[in-house]
Order: sequence, then C-alpha cells, then structure tokens
Amino acid sequence: MVDKGLKGVVAAETELSFIDGSVGILLYRGYDAKELAIRHSFEEVAYLLWYGTLPSLAELQSFKAAWVRCRQLPEPVIHCLNQLPSDMNLMSQLRTAVSVLGTTVYEGAPHIEQAMALTAMMPAIIANLYRKQQGLPIWDSIPSNESLGHAAHYLYLLTGEVPTDIHASALETYMILTMEHGLNASTFTARVITSTESDMVSALTGALGAMKGQLHGGAPSGVTEMLEAIGTADRAEDWLREQLENRSLLMGFGHRIYRTRDPRAEALKMRIAQMEESDHWLDLAQFVEDTAVRLLAEYKPGRKLYANVEFYAAAIMRAIGLPSELFTPTFSASRTVGWTSHMIEQAKDNVIYRPDAKYIGSFPTTEHVS
Repeated sequence: MVDKGLKGVVAAETELSFIDGSVGILLYRGYDAKELAIRHSFEEVAYLLWYGTLPSLAELQSFKAAWVRCRQLPEPVIHCLNQLPSDMNLMSQLRTAVSVLGTTVYEGAPHIEQAMALTAMMPAIIANLYRKQQGLPIWDSIPSNESLGHAAHYLYLLTGEVPTDIHASALETYMILTMEHGLNASTFTARVITSTESDMVSALTGALGAMKGQLHGGAPSGVTEMLEAIGTADRAEDWLREQLENRSLLMGFGHRIYRTRDPRAEALKMRIAQMEESDHWLDLAQFVEDTAVRLLAEYKPGRKLYANVEFYAAAIMRAIGLPSELFTPTFSASRTVGWTSHMIEQAKDNVIYRPDAKYIGSFPTTEHVS
C-alpha cells in the first residue's frame, strides 16, 4: 500500500498545535489561537510556542529587549542582499539570503536563542529585498525604533514610516494566526532536515524552499483582484451573484482542512471589528464576506463555504499597501516561529526520517546467454 503525499499518515508527536477542521478549532499549546491573536502580542505568542507558557510581565520585558538586540543583520547577509539580482523571485532571494546566516553562529542543535534571532531578522531581510526591488536604499544599519513590536517594525522597515495602529494591529493579528499550523509541507521539511542533525539555518532554508511552491505558499492575488473589481459595498451583491451565475469560484472562500468557519478568519474579523478607526478595504472585506456567505448558501446549499484566512490576508495586505508578491514572504516571517518550534521539538526526541518507496521499475531477465 502506498500513501502518496503521506496524507493521513501520523509521522510525529507534537505539543505545539492542534487542528480540528470539522469544528473549526486551532490551538497553540492548548490555547485557543483566536483568543491569543486578539489578546496577546506577537512576541508573547512566540514565547508560548518556544517555552510552553505565556510570559510574566518581567519575562516579557526581558524577552522583548533580547528580541530587539537580534534585529541587526550580520555583514555577510547585507553583502548578499546587495549582490542578489533584483529581478529574481522574492522568495528565492529570501531563501538565499537566509542561507547566508549559516556562515555566522548558527551551528549546533536547535535552541530558543537561535530561533529568536532568526525570527527577529526575517523582517529586515524581507524589507531590504523589497526595498532593493523598488530602487530604494538598503538599511545597512536597522533604524532604531525599539518601541515597535514585530509586525509594526516590519512595516516600518518596508516604508521608513511608523505605521498607523490600525494597520500594525491588523497585520500583527494575521501574523499570530499564521505562526503555526501543524505538520504542513514546509514544517515537515524543517523537521526532516532537523532529523538529520543538520543546523537550524539549513532547516529554515529548506522550509522556505517548500513555502515557495505554488501548492503551499501561494498568494492572495485572486482575492485582491476580486475586492478591487467590486470596489464599493453597493456593487458587492451584483458582482458576486454574477460570478456564481457563471459558476466561477469566489476566491478566498472554502478551505481544504476547515469544513466550517476558519478560526483564523474569524479572529481577523473580530480584530477588525474592535478597531476604533475604519479603513475602506477592511470594511469592504467584511461586507463582501457577509454577502458572499449568504449567496453561497443560496447557490451551493449544504456546502458550508466560508471565508478563509487568505481572504482576510488579502484585505489586510491591500489596506496597508503591501503588494501580492510580499504575501508569501510576510507569511514566512510569522511561520518562522512555528518552523523553529518544530525544529526544537524534533531535536529533543529525534529519529531520522527515512520512509520507504515502492519500486515499480523493471528487473533484469533471468535468461542466460549461451
């Protein structure tokens, strides 16, 4: 028997996350991911995944100070950023730049200090690669703004301006909700590399290579195009109804795992509803979702199709002015927490991954030549 793609095969034990797509549950170390995203910062949830508990106030202050000290990029990485061709795919550039971190001090077994440093540097690497593509100068020295959290600091590096609270908060919520999501392709890749007792940078580079694939990382460009085509709330129902009449897919609705409401999309919707300020694209996204869910129930009864996290990711990206090519790198900046958590977990109880393959080729004949 061959289980192609290993679908449904249990290959590891983990304390990091639990997913039940039938009822829309996502837990990080026993905590509801929705509640974590609404009530806690990116750094607090990263601490939870790495250490197993939420930090005390004193622990959080010390943790954040250490995080800020890790943001500066090593000189070999800066040199690499300057040498990479600007027309190279952004994820390919990110994978290559991260691999250069292997020339510094990241040898040995995975541990939390390495995980923090790698996560803290990801926004600077991504922002510099994007700035270079746009003809903007690279930050040879990271601009000092220690008051900004991980998501806000990322936006700051991209634009050189302190982001609004509504944009920083929306992005932070999204990044918390994409930190970890079970044994997906990129996470499995990271665990396989770690199982060989390779280093953390190699495992992260491999995970980024998997994330680059169209079947995994993807991009929400279809959702962005849909929202831009609709433009205003008064056009939403006619536009969506026309798509359904023509049997076209509504991008950002439905999910391979979640057969009910995607808890990550629900959390993003809750976060946006709590914001005192308003934003046209975020308001439009909420209206489009409500209208689409109603129409999908009418046109596809019994299918239970709801907005997924990609739908709100596209809305957030559009609202804060990030182009679609930054979606997968931004996703990777948050998922680095999950990847590194799995590396640490794998190393603690390691067995090298070595599955079998069923041979379906030919065999030599048994005839003898006389």
